[in-house]
Amino acid sequence: MKVPYSWLKEYVDIDITAEELEEKLFGCGFEVEELIDLGKEVSRVVVGEVLSCEPVEGTHLQICQVNCGSYGNPIQIVTGAPNVYAGMHTPAALDNSTLPGGITIKAKPLKGIPSDGMLCSGEELGLNDDLYPGAEVYGLMDLPKDTVPGTDIREVVGMNDYIFDISITANRPDCQSVLGIAREVAAALGKELKMPATDYTVSDYKFPGLDITVEAPDLCPRYLGHGVRNITVGESPRWMKRNLALCGLRSISNVVDITNYVLLEIGQPMHAFDMDQLQDRRIIVRRAKDGEKIQTLDEKEFTLTPENLVICDGNRPVALAGIMGGLNSEITENTTQLLFEAAKFARDNVRRTSRALGQSSDSSARFEKGISEYITELGMARALHLIQELGCGEITSSAFDCSAGAPRTGKRFTASLKRINDILGIEVPAEDVLRILKNLSFEVKQDGDTLDVTAPRYREDIEVGEPDLAEEVIREYGYDHVTPTFLKNATVTTGGKTPAQQRKERVCRIMCGQGYHEAYTLSFYADSDLDFMRIPEDAPERNVLRIKNPISANLAIMRPLLVPSLMNVVVENLKKGNNEGRIFEISNIYIPREGGELPDERPHLGFAAFGEQEDFFTVKGTVEALGKALGLKFDVERATDVPWLHPGIAAYILCEGERIGCFGKLANEVTGELKLHKDAKSNHKIFLGEIDYGTMMSHMAASFRYRPLSAFPAAVRDLALTVAEETPCGDLMHEIARACPKVSDVELFDIYRGEQIGEGRKSMAFKITFEADDKPLQPEELDKYIKKILGNLKFKLGAEIR
Repeated sequence: MKVPYSWLKEYVDIDITAEELEEKLFGCGFEVEELIDLGKEVSRVVVGEVLSCEPVEGTHLQICQVNCGSYGNPIQIVTGAPNVYAGMHTPAALDNSTLPGGITIKAKPLKGIPSDGMLCSGEELGLNDDLYPGAEVYGLMDLPKDTVPGTDIREVVGMNDYIFDISITANRPDCQSVLGIAREVAAALGKELKMPATDYTVSDYKFPGLDITVEAPDLCPRYLGHGVRNITVGESPRWMKRNLALCGLRSISNVVDITNYVLLEIGQPMHAFDMDQLQDRRIIVRRAKDGEKIQTLDEKEFTLTPENLVICDGNRPVALAGIMGGLNSEITENTTQLLFEAAKFARDNVRRTSRALGQSSDSSARFEKGISEYITELGMARALHLIQELGCGEITSSAFDCSAGAPRTGKRFTASLKRINDILGIEVPAEDVLRILKNLSFEVKQDGDTLDVTAPRYREDIEVGEPDLAEEVIREYGYDHVTPTFLKNATVTTGGKTPAQQRKERVCRIMCGQGYHEAYTLSFYADSDLDFMRIPEDAPERNVLRIKNPISANLAIMRPLLVPSLMNVVVENLKKGNNEGRIFEISNIYIPREGGELPDERPHLGFAAFGEQEDFFTVKGTVEALGKALGLKFDVERATDVPWLHPGIAAYILCEGERIGCFGKLANEVTGELKLHKDAKSNHKIFLGEIDYGTMMSHMAASFRYRPLSAFPAAVRDLALTVAEETPCGDLMHEIARACPKVSDVELFDIYRGEQIGEGRKSMAFKITFEADDKPLQPEELDKYIKKILGNLKFKLGAEIR
């Protein structure tokens, strides 16, 4: 929200600079996103009085002698402006001056004639007619004759001003106006707030038959209407046009400008209906009928539902409540009588309607944060005062106030000074607490430690008494007074991360050590992502949690799997020419619960590897390295029923016999549908995996125990076996480890196929490590272990020693 410094000064006697005020606002909890200095880019531009003009023969140029006061008298400046004349006062940019846009003016010859500067138009100074009258004229700005030559042009045209661009948080709707910020400035500086005039007189005239009815008080708890006649549509005064322009609005006409002015000044969105366009001279505030249509002032047509609130005349909608008026009742130059509207609409309904229709406005932005009934009353009174002050209409006695019965006083409650200080953790003197609250327009009566407090009517955000009062006190008292202390019931701890956080960090380090980069993806995607991964319609993963009001059709369900999210990341990388990489993510998946309860959030570890150097065994190595680093023993078994993986290049991950995940190469039919260049699809090798992180950690908690290193050396034996071609290596390794408890490690180091082995068979050589904790292993013991292993392998897998 833009707030001009000069406009603030109309309500508060500000005796500090704009930069100092910016710091004060920050201290009060208001983020000034930018302090805009209107004249920052303008330097060495002064008022110049044209003493004489001499035409240059054969050109449109004129040689002017210009009086620039202390900067030089006369100064020769050549100009081609058609409206220059002797005696004219106009902006003169001197040698080494600057103009908006980073333009620098230098003294240099023009058509061979020396020129020591440039005479300026309003456009060259970044001005328009709303900021300064006559700024948009074709040619030079014609300044008043009482302007003194040599005076800085910024002072003359009002460019010595600042604009505060302030971010207003949703909990402070009372500050979404110039007056709202002025209240905070007055409190911070300890100054008196000068309220804008709201007095007006009414005539005896009453519009016959005019009636207002609110049929949806739950969506419109307060609706004010007031009739005005003998309207004279014309130009707004200079001060109004300037303030509107500083906030980014152009002047339209006095009546329309008044509604915009009240919006910016008071924070109350206003609307004016042309009375002659209202059928039956009726206003009905109701829910829209299903399929009903309205065309708004920006000439867009919308089809409505009963979820939308509309303002209707006797027959049709004439405004979309809280968002924009209808084209069929707009104010024109022919308007002679109108109805002013000021209302309080339910902010959640305005927000839903605005999002559903894709239509927003300055009014809807304010209604979505919330408008108090006090502001509604103040806004109407201010608009009627301006009608009378500008002399553009007669205020009739046709006034309507439709209320759902909200209290007309501020919230009242009791609070304890001690409790306020306990919340803050410091001792704020009672006199300072009372001073601050009174400066913020709270009514406070003290009885010892107890405060009887009545909040201002516009502070609807005050809800819970002492915590809210503590916040008001400290932001004015100063956060620099707060000293670090322990909470009341706090105890000294070693600090640091929880065991769960430490385990997660450890897994992340392990994956990064394997060359993976951590990814963060959104927790939702679309049904089409499950379709793409070939998830069957009857699969458990199809039982998903759906978002009621998704921001996009592509973000409609909470994810039941991580792999589609990582798949999307891989595809985006491939599209951008990054043809290899490794990524992982530890995030929750979401499983719906019956009865509308919150979903079951289960952490999963997802990983993906893609590129020419990747294959099944590089990814298997990642899984094995993860298990080993965590003190877990992972086994793998062939997987042929994972829909998104190649049935011949996929495996389940087992931990102590329990399946905890799977990994493998992306199925060919899925790869074929990737949105990539056709000739590139076959060249991409993509491997995906997913592990139930919670289940994996439960095994880690049960098995990760300290075991001292053996004091005795390990013994190593090599064993070459012949087995049937279809026998998996993992089965052999598993049976070797099961056959002897002294086996600490089994490693495959060779595979051989040849005539000596026989058709349909293969030779596999393993390095087997034996360890004992109580004594050195003897050769005869090792022979006994090898014999037992061979017997077990022959019986279980038909293996023969080579």
